Amino acid sequence: MKKLVTLFCFIVSLQTAIAQKPNVDSILQKVAVEKDEDKKVDLLVSLVSAETNNNPEFTIETGLKLINQSKGKNKDIEIAVAYSFLGQGYRLLGNNIKALDYHHKAIASAEKSNNLSILAWTENQLAHIYKDREEYEKAISLYLSASEHADKGKNDRIKGFAPLNLGSVYLSTNNLDSSLMYSQRAYETAVRQKVNFSISVVFINLGSVQSKMGNPSLAVSYFNMAINQSLGTPYTRYLNLAYTGLAEHYQRYKQTDSCAYYAKKAIAVVSNTSFFYLGSKPAQLLTDIYEKDNCDSTLKYAKVFKLAADSLNSSKANQQIQLMTFEEDLRKQEVAAEKIKLENERNQNIQYALIALGIIVLLTLYLLLSRSFITNTKLIEFFGVVALLIVFEFLNLLLHPFLERITHHSPVLMLLALVCIAALLVPLHHKVEKWATAKLVEKNKQIRLAAAKRTIQKLDTEGKSKLN
Repeated sequence: MKKLVTLFCFIVSLQTAIAQKPNVDSILQKVAVEKDEDKKVDLLVSLVSAETNNNPEFTIETGLKLINQSKGKNKDIEIAVAYSFLGQGYRLLGNNIKALDYHHKAIASAEKSNNLSILAWTENQLAHIYKDREEYEKAISLYLSASEHADKGKNDRIKGFAPLNLGSVYLSTNNLDSSLMYSQRAYETAVRQKVNFSISVVFINLGSVQSKMGNPSLAVSYFNMAINQSLGTPYTRYLNLAYTGLAEHYQRYKQTDSCAYYAKKAIAVVSNTSFFYLGSKPAQLLTDIYEKDNCDSTLKYAKVFKLAADSLNSSKANQQIQLMTFEEDLRKQEVAAEKIKLENERNQNIQYALIALGIIVLLTLYLLLSRSFITNTKLIEFFGVVALLIVFEFLNLLLHPFLERITHHSPVLMLLALVCIAALLVPLHHKVEKWATAKLVEKNKQIRLAAAKRTIQKLDTEGKSKLN
């Protein structure tokens, strides 16, 4: 409890501000000319702001601008981010089917890019769909995968995405210890990186955790900080979530009037906006409150709840999302199986190359060191050429994944890298061949000399025999 009070006091003392809307055109111009992959990712991540969580039109417009300038080869990173923005925009509009389609495309492009930070980003965004639909097991699986990939990636800001959302999902599943752990981690990351707009969500998560843990005063303080940070801004989505969380808190503690007050505020801030569907949960709270006492209010908020719920959970939409999820899972399984197959084939080819090289080397050494017969230098030269080709192929197999990663699948750069390898191997081959030839000539001389000595000795012996 002492740690919580300390954290609370630190939060109260913190002065936060809402992030400014990024200059999209300026950032995209820099992305277009940036050659360094890590710097390009940093630029793309700088597009993420409170706007991308509260303004679907801005988010979709950003995605379209990015995809329009990302035509051509080796643009998988930009395309993945563009699709992710489009998916986020349509999700904010409540169109989960279209959002899911774009997020699946984003992940496919991220996988092609081989950039773990971008893969983490796209997985995190896809998980939002399942979190919103309360398919928490699927959401947690994606967020954990995103967290793992982000930790292996190089972009620090993306490392803060998944913990923030895991705090929310574990809260919904009443896994309070995990929710508190991830929420505090997300808070520390947001403060360190000065990503102030994320703190509103952290406050809401922490408020709900403290409410469920039986710390009502601390919970209300967190909710009020989240509300104060969003008041006077265009970010009505954050304000709705804070009001809804506070209404649920008062319902949990049987304070019906306060629950109704904040539930109505939650509905009011999203009425006549693209976030009208976020009125579903507070409308359900009000329906439950008025169910026995006020028929008119019950009917009114039941209609609000039905309209909001139907926009997200129609039977047809559910079936289509389930089908799209199944197809994406199948695609990922096929991709994983293909990767395993290619890796096994590559390992097998490396083994074959090593066996062949071993045979050539052993045979060459036998020819060089054998003292029983004379060997033609042309044969050594032939074996030398074969060994050179095998070594080159072995290095190609061994280094191919690394070269693909650093050259981003560019044929020109791949060819240049292989030429550099060959440029190193050929002089080495010439030196080894020269040494082997000299060794062979010396060995052949010794064999001939030994044979000549034996012949002379034989002739001497025969001559002496005749004289006797």
